[in-house]
Amino acid sequence: MKYVDEFRNGDTASALARLIRAEVKPGRNYRLMEFCGGHTHAIFRFGVNDLMPENVRFIHGPGCPVCVLPAGRIESAIRLAEEERVILCTYADLMRVPAGSRDSLHKAKARGADIRMIYSATDALAIAQANPERQVVFFAIGFETTTPPTAAVLKIAKAMQLNNFTVFCNHVQTPPAMMHILSAGEAGIDGILGPSHVSAIIGSRAYADCCDKYRVPLVIAGFEPVDVIQSVLMLVRQINAGEAEVENQYTRAVSQTGNQKAQALMQEVFEQRPMFEWRGLGSLPESAVQISSEYAAFDAEKRFNMKEIATADIKGCICPAVLRGVNNPDECKLFGTACTPEDPKGACMVSSEGACAAYYSYGRYREATGIT
Repeated sequence: MKYVDEFRNGDTASALARLIRAEVKPGRNYRLMEFCGGHTHAIFRFGVNDLMPENVRFIHGPGCPVCVLPAGRIESAIRLAEEERVILCTYADLMRVPAGSRDSLHKAKARGADIRMIYSATDALAIAQANPERQVVFFAIGFETTTPPTAAVLKIAKAMQLNNFTVFCNHVQTPPAMMHILSAGEAGIDGILGPSHVSAIIGSRAYADCCDKYRVPLVIAGFEPVDVIQSVLMLVRQINAGEAEVENQYTRAVSQTGNQKAQALMQEVFEQRPMFEWRGLGSLPESAVQISSEYAAFDAEKRFNMKEIATADIKGCICPAVLRGVNNPDECKLFGTACTPEDPKGACMVSSEGACAAYYSYGRYREATGIT
């Protein structure tokens, strides 16, 4: 615990905050997007916002895979469970994300569909082994962090010739989404707090093209408060100097090249998906992976001839704009009233890393909206 405590030390955090206040330029705004929802929650949980000068503002980004998965993909999974009568396995956060105006995996389970919450990809594999008479589908989601475990179970399933196991693949990639947000220019971003766990897999060099093309600095940041504040200081210094480099604050976990064994495994099992829809960002080319032809027998989309479904988000929900960094959660008319963690209307309120959940959980919405 000592190692963690060093990155939660109040004196260190205050000293770094004083350096930031000394170095920001009066009259200049510093709009910094934290791409990862883990950073959003750290910022609100530890009060990092309160230590920042008024002209340093955090812009919330895509957050997490649960947030950016479009409702149509969830509706596809519901139909798979109800019409094909498969055992559908997925992570708990995804269960309560609304699929359109009335449905969710949780509600489909209540109707009788065999949908099971799991903690890891290997749990889904174990369920398939324990139920040889049933088709088992792993509803896989995630950025690059959780893609290697899915690749690993696919490789194991192939070696075992497990013919009742498939994967509904929804793994997306971080750099293409980051480049899309910067190219759109809606959020007016001056610097980026780069994701840490993702970067441990893909390495810091994966963001070089993004920084070069859009002339925006990026600092890969750890999740503790001192990590975040130090990363802000690094960004402020780059912005003041007119630089646009990839810097790595989280050196204790992230290298330049990343986890090359995990990368090799992903390249073996997956291939680039030509186009994939993101909630809030639209359809982005080469921003996700799909199961390669060598592993096609374990691809649920092929085995069950799954079709794309277009499903509208709930009326009034501004999750798409929050995910692009255009609006804050407390600017939504549903936030804290019709939309709460107990009765969520949007994915950003459901996910444990969602921006709306962060605002609600740590009480920041009360300051802005007056809701009690």
